[in-house]
Parts: sequence; structure tokens; C-alpha cells
Amino acid sequence: MDVTVVGSCNIDLISYVPRLPKPGETLQGSKFSMGFGGKGANQCAMTAKLGAKTAMVAKVGYDTFGEGFLKKFRELGVDTGHCSSTSEAMTGAAPICVDETGQNSVVIVPGANLLLSEADLEAAEEVISKSKVIICQLEIDPKVTLSALKMARKHKVMTILNPAPAVHLEADFLTNTDVFCPNETETEILTGISIRTVEEAKAASEEMLRRGCNNVIITLGGLGCVVAQAGFSEVVHVSAPSVTVVDSTGAGDAFIGSLAYFLSVAPGLGLVESARRAVQIASISVQHPGTMASFPTRSELPDTLLQETSS
Repeated sequence: MDVTVVGSCNIDLISYVPRLPKPGETLQGSKFSMGFGGKGANQCAMTAKLGAKTAMVAKVGYDTFGEGFLKKFRELGVDTGHCSSTSEAMTGAAPICVDETGQNSVVIVPGANLLLSEADLEAAEEVISKSKVIICQLEIDPKVTLSALKMARKHKVMTILNPAPAVHLEADFLTNTDVFCPNETETEILTGISIRTVEEAKAASEEMLRRGCNNVIITLGGLGCVVAQAGFSEVVHVSAPSVTVVDSTGAGDAFIGSLAYFLSVAPGLGLVESARRAVQIASISVQHPGTMASFPTRSELPDTLLQETSS
């Protein structure tokens, strides 16, 4: 495998509304849609759409949503040999509201995701050990996430951790991760540093390096991202193109999936150039509605973005 994702599957229940509702308020929406989501599944889909050999390690319910997920993964060419089903919980669900500016609010109901176990992980050790990059998040049991990171480290496989949703993390999460990739909100929860500017993001990334991270990428929405690498004096700001945002849901997952793709198939690009290209792809995704449906395929991208040498 180029990339193996250990993570979550959530069915997205998306309501498009004029603005995000206040507590106790009922709003009438303009449209409703359902789609396949969850950070793990989204990142897996993005990587597969770009053409990487991709595997998913996940758990879904014995229900219509779970069956749909397995079918969707297979359509994308994802190896589902370690996607198991359970009758003990429903497939994870994520009710989402998207306002007219493209901003969103999301509620996660983990369901079967929390039943992905150490035993499931051990059964997937062979595919993990033969991967180039592993992606993890925190929408499954954090203990399983940490075990996946340690397993990958044991086999000298590069690891990416998207610490979402943000919770207090033991030092082992940082030291067993090669690329630590939070957004602004998650960074503030983890460091206490409020991020409104690129300079504040740079300061937060340096704080994460001090805490034991090897490399840090903080995603900043329309401002792009900052990249901090241990042993490098400069924190690099990667800007994003100015685009009309239709729906920002899943943009961070598009970034991380794209980043994993470039790090696995074109490692010679380096972290900064890989992040620059991932920002470009995430910027394309926000111009379209939906989550996985908004992610571009390889054929929809310019060859210059996919070439394996730096432009």
C-alpha cells in the first residue's frame, strides 16, 4: 500500500441553512443531502481519488449505511479487507449544518467507530507494515489510534496524525507521529494559543515542536497553512489561492489525504512542497458542495500539480 488509514466512517447528514442556528432556534433549510464521511473515510477517499494504493482499517454497523460505505470504498479502489461490521452499534453519523458562506457546524455520533479494537488493529498489522504512510485521527478510541501510531513506528512507516476532535494528548501521541496536523481550533485547545493570524500560527507550531512533535502543519482555512520542521529555523507559511467558498466541509480532510498522497508517491518533494500542493487541492474542494463528492479526482487536476518533481 501507499497509504493506509486507521479511522472513522460517518454518514454525513447535511442541512444547508441561511446561517448557523443559535441555541434553541429552529431554522428552515434550503436543501438536505446525505453523503459518506468521517475524517478517516474522507482522507482515505481523497488519497484513493488521486491514485494512491489505499487501504482502510475501520468498523461500521450491520446496517444500510455500513453496507453503503463498503460499496463506496470498493468503487474508489480502496482495500476493504480490514473494514469489519458489528451488530452492537450503528454506523457513525454526523449531522452537519452549512450556511450561505460555506461555513459549517458538525456533531459526531461515533457509533461503531468506537468499537474498532486492538484486535482489529493487530489483524491489520501486515498491511500497515507494508504501507508507506499511515493516517490516524481521534474519531475512534484514542488508545487504538496510539497503538496504530506505535505499530507504524515499529515498522518504520511514516505517520500523520490529525488530532480531531481535539482532546488532551499524552506525549506518546506527539513523539510517535511524524507529521502532526491540527487546524486552528484544535491547535488552540492543545496549546492555549489563540490563532487569528499567520504569525500566531507560527508561534503555536514552534510550541508544538518544543513539546516533542517532529513536524507540525497547522491548517488555516483560507490562509493556507504553516509548516514547522524540527531542526529547521524557519516556519514556512503556505498561502492558499483566493476562491469562492461553496462548502468548506471536509476541506481539512482533502488536505490531509492529498498530503499523504504526495508524501507516499513523491517523497522527494519534501514536506513544504507537498503541503503547498495539498492546499491547492483543498482549495478546489471548497468550491463544490458535499464532502467526498467535492474532492477532485486525478483526471480533474493539472499535470503540473501531480508531477513528482518540484515546479
